[in-house]
Amino acid sequence: MPRYTYNPLATQEGQSPNAGAGVDEFNKKRDICLGFLILSSIVYVLARAGGQPVDCNEVFQQQQQSLSQADPLPLVQHHTHHDYESMGSKSAPPAAPAEFDMGAYREKILSQSTPYIIECIEAGEGGSQEACHLPREKRYAALNQKGITLWMTGLSGSGKSTIAALLEEQLVTHYGKAVYRLDGDNIRTGLNRDLGFSKADRAESVRRVGELACLFSDSGSITIVSLVSPYKADRDMARKRHEDQGIKFLEVFMDVPLTIVQDRDPKGLYKKVAAGELKGFTGVDDPYEAPENPEVSMKNYEMSVQEAVDVLMRALREEGVLVGGGPTLPKGLPYPDGDEIIDLHASKSKASSLRSEMQKLPKALLTDIDVNWLQTIAEGWAAPLKGFMREGELLQTIHFNSILVDPHNLTGTKELYSKKTNMQDFDSVPPKRVSMSVPIVLPCTQYTKEAIEDEIDRKAGTNGVASVALVGKHGNFLGVLRNPEIYANRKEEIVSRLYGVIDDGHPYIKHIYSGGDWLIGGEIELVERIRYNDGLDKWRLTAPEVMKQFEDKKADSVFAFQTRNPTHAGHAYLMRTGREMLLKRGFNNPILWLSPLGGWTKSDDVPLDVRVKQHEAVLADGQLNPKTTVMAIWPAPMIYAGPTEVLFHAKSRRNAGATFFVAGRDPAGMKGSMEAVSHPDDDLYDGDHGRYVLTMSPGQDPMEILQFGKVYYDKRDHVMKDIEMDREDDFISISGSKMRALARAGATPCDVSHGKSIPSDLLGENCIPPGFMVQDGWEIVCDYYQNVESTEWVPYSVINVDPLVAKASRHEGRYGTMEFKLFPLNRSGKRISAWHDIDLWADKAARMVNFVIEIPMYSTAKMEMMKDEPGNPIMQDTKDNAPRYYSYGTPFFNYGLLPQTWENSHHTDPHTGAKGDNDPIDAIEIGDGPLAMGEVVKCRVLGAMELIDEGETDHKIIVIRSTDKHFDRIHSVHDLDKYKPGVIDKLVDWLKNYKTSDGKPVNRLAQDEPTSAAEAMDIIEQVSDFYDDLVSGKVDLVGKEEDFYLPAQ
Repeated sequence: MPRYTYNPLATQEGQSPNAGAGVDEFNKKRDICLGFLILSSIVYVLARAGGQPVDCNEVFQQQQQSLSQADPLPLVQHHTHHDYESMGSKSAPPAAPAEFDMGAYREKILSQSTPYIIECIEAGEGGSQEACHLPREKRYAALNQKGITLWMTGLSGSGKSTIAALLEEQLVTHYGKAVYRLDGDNIRTGLNRDLGFSKADRAESVRRVGELACLFSDSGSITIVSLVSPYKADRDMARKRHEDQGIKFLEVFMDVPLTIVQDRDPKGLYKKVAAGELKGFTGVDDPYEAPENPEVSMKNYEMSVQEAVDVLMRALREEGVLVGGGPTLPKGLPYPDGDEIIDLHASKSKASSLRSEMQKLPKALLTDIDVNWLQTIAEGWAAPLKGFMREGELLQTIHFNSILVDPHNLTGTKELYSKKTNMQDFDSVPPKRVSMSVPIVLPCTQYTKEAIEDEIDRKAGTNGVASVALVGKHGNFLGVLRNPEIYANRKEEIVSRLYGVIDDGHPYIKHIYSGGDWLIGGEIELVERIRYNDGLDKWRLTAPEVMKQFEDKKADSVFAFQTRNPTHAGHAYLMRTGREMLLKRGFNNPILWLSPLGGWTKSDDVPLDVRVKQHEAVLADGQLNPKTTVMAIWPAPMIYAGPTEVLFHAKSRRNAGATFFVAGRDPAGMKGSMEAVSHPDDDLYDGDHGRYVLTMSPGQDPMEILQFGKVYYDKRDHVMKDIEMDREDDFISISGSKMRALARAGATPCDVSHGKSIPSDLLGENCIPPGFMVQDGWEIVCDYYQNVESTEWVPYSVINVDPLVAKASRHEGRYGTMEFKLFPLNRSGKRISAWHDIDLWADKAARMVNFVIEIPMYSTAKMEMMKDEPGNPIMQDTKDNAPRYYSYGTPFFNYGLLPQTWENSHHTDPHTGAKGDNDPIDAIEIGDGPLAMGEVVKCRVLGAMELIDEGETDHKIIVIRSTDKHFDRIHSVHDLDKYKPGVIDKLVDWLKNYKTSDGKPVNRLAQDEPTSAAEAMDIIEQVSDFYDDLVSGKVDLVGKEEDFYLPAQ
């Protein structure tokens, strides 16, 4: 049974009716006309009554007067064939009953009426009806799509209905969109049942369908109109009604020649036309006015139906109608999750005040990995996040790999994640789910937690909102976190949910377990752009900047290719093939996004600078086309979480406009450590799972996955490509381990001159096949593998800062490395020893000492004067052959040494019961702000703390600089607590616990209260005497003491 049946009064689509419908036809239309007039009168009276009583006689008189003054109704004379034949050929046809010209009447009425009804009082005279309905943006956001009308016009048989039907089916079944199709069948069975095929009736048909399409599209539906609609003026009128309503309208022209549709002739109509059975057929003997500037012009006879549908799908994507209330980027590239472009950097005008504010705030210490995540959030890669996750966001992430959001405040929950998580709130449930598979959290220690809670309590007393300063390991101010939420760092739950494997040796799992026991959530604002100063910053673009690159290149699709290895010809083959695939799908300008991973990676991965420089060589060589390639470093750290992590890799690229993601085998995977329970020294995740999970995961639309298999080197053609099974012996596999071995050996291109073949044993011949990698890039890779132990490589993005150093000092080597050395200078500019060449006392009678700064306030780099290095430079202490940093928190004091002192390792202190720690005595300065490394500062002695650190006596002298604003008022520890409340308690906590964050036990103090200033002076004099004994040779040096650099005796 057919789905729709045609109205018996109508002829076939495309045909004009015969004139002369007869008396019966006239009577029918007369009745319709009279009914229409009566209905109009009733509507007029009701509309104008305004709720007041109506005088019917008065209304009747007004109607009579109106009708008498109106133009006469248009009538058309019609004659039947019978009438002509009965009067003979020489007789004039007799007068026939006049037929009412409905078309002319409609035209007259429409020209006199407003397109807006007046029942919507809020709209006002001539205003939009939207004032009385749910706002369109809110409706579209809730439906997750926007309304649009696709007006498909063309000759009968040009494919309108066929293409429209498949488009409708795929939009509904594949994408879950609300779609409806209006065509000649379903329209003429009801709405247009009273219309024929005269020009006037065709015009009225288009007008009615246009109005109906406006309503459908305004409701959020994707409305597909497939009508011949032959006249340009009628289509333009439909377009104008959409434009007047602010509704998207795309005219789609089925540009199919008459000869093609005559050959197709799906309904046999053209055969009837040719046989003379149909007259006035559109395109044959009745005009079809082709669109002059349609949005889509489609020669569908040159493509399959699916290809035609793909063209329309791309048009819909470019119009941004397949997403809800949010906008889209140019050419329909996706907008970030949350429908908002994220950029969390303070303006230049605000940066200065923000830095001043940070001085007074509690400080949260960020590791290098934390900084990578901070950058990822601030630059929009983790949208919709605007800060480190609060507990509610974290729970959703680890349990659902997604979070719920309400970007358009449909349910009043837009700001849900800007306040503390309420575990008893079961009503605030945002409506939209977006992908979020990895926890982005900020761990902290008990020390930092208590400082933040003190600030929260202080602000609560003034109804204010607390804030936290985010500080890097070198004391560099990065940004502010607002309205902090502190909650437990449930490490085991996070690890088990995130990884699904048990491997205590996994590098990022170890990182999670090494973090503090608390997490800080809250929204962030950065003082300025994060710059790493490692020579690679030109390749570091924010997500909005990457979007702009795509816009500048006029990309209509973007395929992202993530790298954490050098790019060889196989990778280049995949990238070029990806572009070719997209071109075949009908995209005009696919752009490759070469996206090297820039955040933390495990120690045996290829360093970031090696990869980036090798990529530069590939672009310079032309193996990848710079005109169709954007290279931009992606800032997030690698966490090696297999399929779960891949979801974030793809989502993050989509946040910058990517529409396709290239996924290879075992993305984000790694081999288990020897501590892994199930997979020691074997892949933790199945190599095929990542791509599969990515394909099936929710929240990835509109991103698609480009999947490729393994590629091989073709010995005959000297290129990397897919294997051809009919000559598989011509192909060889070059594994990563083989490539690394060849690079370590400095392999050169194989000799293929004079027809020589590629050797089977590449390692034995120590050669690489020609074309495997561009030569300049290969040399960069060889340089790395032949010098792996060098400290000059940039393993991943780590901020390099210029150290805060004294003017009267000189340093060499890069700060943050084991090569860095700093020497104080005397007045002649000569290098001197910070231990031996500076006097201890500045004014002994006034308890004033010379204090040499080793570690400026806020910095966590464990700098110290080296007793065994020539000249005793200040260098960074090491642990496991790497520079050492404090991890307990941000130091609130300046730290250093008092020159010409020595805590005797042969002397047992009576108060501590332990021998000295074999170092100069340490001092802690608690003034305002950082002091420069190597600076010699005059300070007053206030007291001392007696620390037992790993069984050794380690005195800490408490001092205050002479330039502090409270210097004249602070003469003792008691005064210190008066002008800087709580500082002693913080100092006691720090000295006891600062090593616990590294897994070491709590230190012990001889007493929790500082000594008096006098007692501290006694301690200083004693260690000064010990120093004199040391340099005068009165002490028998043993062990490490024999390596001390001491003044010449």
